[in-house]
Amino acid sequence: MLSQKRHEMLLAYLNEHKAIKVSEASELLGVTEKTIRLDLELLEHKKLLRRVHGGAVLEETKTSLFPIEGRKLSHMDKKQEIAEKALSYIEKNEVILLDGGSTALALARLLGDFPVSVLTNDIQVAHELYPKEKVQLVMLGGARLENSPAIYSQQTINMLESMFVQKLFLGATGVSIEHGLTVLKSYHVEWKMQAIRSSNETILLADSTKFGQVGLMRFAQIEEVDTVITDSSLEPSFKEAFKEKNMKVL
Repeated sequence: MLSQKRHEMLLAYLNEHKAIKVSEASELLGVTEKTIRLDLELLEHKKLLRRVHGGAVLEETKTSLFPIEGRKLSHMDKKQEIAEKALSYIEKNEVILLDGGSTALALARLLGDFPVSVLTNDIQVAHELYPKEKVQLVMLGGARLENSPAIYSQQTINMLESMFVQKLFLGATGVSIEHGLTVLKSYHVEWKMQAIRSSNETILLADSTKFGQVGLMRFAQIEEVDTVITDSSLEPSFKEAFKEKNMKVL
């Protein structure tokens, strides 16, 4: 089994059970305990878990990358602020692509007062948009992921390859000047890479807690982003770094 797949499975197990023993992980993944210890060491270095005697536990800090429900609710004010900024960045009759996630959903709730075409692969976003008469909704096809509102498959990628949008509103698990835009799941990578290729302008929607975080897999260098829309709590050092790279920050 590839290390990337092991890491995904370890993190998925931790996200559900909060803790795992080295012996359990070794049996679950069919590799040696030495391999598991090395995996846990690497994931701890990325601040995705905390090693304890005999295993590891989920690192549930305020800046943890995992979608703990209470933390999602506590950040809703930030997401709403970002959504309102993003709305003001959309022109009438534009064709835009909305990536999935809670910030994109917040933006979808604000749309509807002017004509716009919206592509998305997120069922929740589509559900929010379909009753709105001034929104031309294009739902990308494919297979729904288990326990997810998102559509991800080769069919989804193929559909997107034949399309072109003016603006992409993109999410990420982690945003780092050095390591770029990262996610925890491998199936996000190809989708987000194709979304960037299919767009004239890439706009990152990320609350301030995402900056300085690094997920498992990179899907874009930071220079591939044209505009960053975030909340007012972003540290000035990040704003300066983006401006040095000729990126807009809202």
